[in-house]
Formats: sequence, C-alpha cells, structure tokens
Amino acid sequence: MPKDLPALVLVPGIQGHWEYMRPTVEELSRDFRVLTFSLGAARGLDDYVDQIVRTLDEHRVDRAVVCGVSFGGLVALRFAATHPERTSALVLTSTPAPRLGLRRRHQLYARLPWILGPFFLAETPWRLREEIATALPDRRARWAFRLRVLRTFPSAPLSFSQMAARARMISTTDLTPDCRRVTAPTLVVTGERQLDHVVPVDGTSAYARLIPNACAAVIERTGHIGSMTRPDAFASVVRDFVNGHRHAAA
Repeated sequence: MPKDLPALVLVPGIQGHWEYMRPTVEELSRDFRVLTFSLGAARGLDDYVDQIVRTLDEHRVDRAVVCGVSFGGLVALRFAATHPERTSALVLTSTPAPRLGLRRRHQLYARLPWILGPFFLAETPWRLREEIATALPDRRARWAFRLRVLRTFPSAPLSFSQMAARARMISTTDLTPDCRRVTAPTLVVTGERQLDHVVPVDGTSAYARLIPNACAAVIERTGHIGSMTRPDAFASVVRDFVNGHRHAAA
C-alpha cells in the first residue's frame, strides 16, 4: 500500500464487521491508504472513538479522512468533534439522525436480541430488495452481491447482542452538540430518498445543516447501502470531495 496516499479510516455499520465492505475498501484503496477494523464490544461511542485512535497510532498516522457508514457515521462524527487535530476530513454516509428514536419493533429487538434478532435479520432482505434491484439491475450482478454477503458470514458472524447495544446507543445519544464542534471539511452522503428504507434520508441530511460548512452528495440508484452496491460511485464521490479540499488548501 503506497505510503504517500492520504489515509482514510473506514468505520463499518451496526453489524460491526468491515469484511462486508471489502469491495468498498478495494475501490477506496485506489486513492487512499485505507485503515479499517471491526467494531468490538463497547459501553458507548467513546470506546469506538478509542478504536480509531489506536488504529491511527498503530499505523503511525497523525491525521486522516474519517469515513463512517450508517452507525459508523456516529462514531466518525464523535471522533471528529473530539479529535479535530487528527481529522483532515469527515465523511458521513447514510448516518442515523443526530437524535433518533427507534421504532417500536426495533426497541423490542434491542431488549431481547437473541429472541428477536433473527426476525430483524430476516426482514432486512425485504427492506433492501428495491434498493438492490435498482442499484444492480442485472440479475447476475444481484446474485453475485448476495452470494458475496453469504460467503462472508462464516468468517464475520453477526452478534445480535452487540448490534442491540449499538442500537441502544443510537436511541440514547444526542449528537447535535458534537456537530457544532466539527471543524474538518465534511461531506454528507446519502442515497435517494425513496430507496433508503433503513435510515430516513432527511435525518442524515440534517448533518449538512448542523455541521458548519458541510456539503452533501447523493449516490443515484442507491439507498442505504450504496457504498456496498455501487462502491465505485461511492469512492468517486469521496475522492472528488477530498481532492477538492486538498487542492484548495494547497
């Protein structure tokens, strides 16, 4: 991996494993030195922030672009707010609103993860079916995407208890004050409003208003998982944003 590429820390979503985003990492690696990790058990967002700090220290990186996807965006935002000297840019992708209440059935999942977690997992393909069909109109591409996810599962199994703990963090943490503390250039990325059936786009878009001088981008033909279904388009948006600010600073 070339050392002269700008460093980018990629923080995965609520399922916690970076391996499901391997194609995203590969695309981003064309323009960045990508550092990523799987989320461990944590009592709060600050424990995950410490994971970013350790990752930077282990790779001897002083500053990096911090990119969080879905739940990972909350972690990235808290890091940028508390470690501005180590954040060269912030990218929030399909991130839950700064203060988001869980739906009633998701509250049940969070309380009884081992009983109701499988139901949450079972409903996920139903919620994503329209988005996947739109992002991957070719049937063979859709099956390849699904098979890649299934093949990843044995080496990166989901922990319902840890996912439930992260869901509780979403519902009990108000990140509005953190938004005001961010000083790094910020990009807020969403899919199309009618295709994201996981996190309301309007909630994610709030960050573009709350974070000073933030800008927004939409990845067309995607919803919540555009960074995975169209990783080339996602990487292009991130690259153009970071390069634009690097050139402006130079």
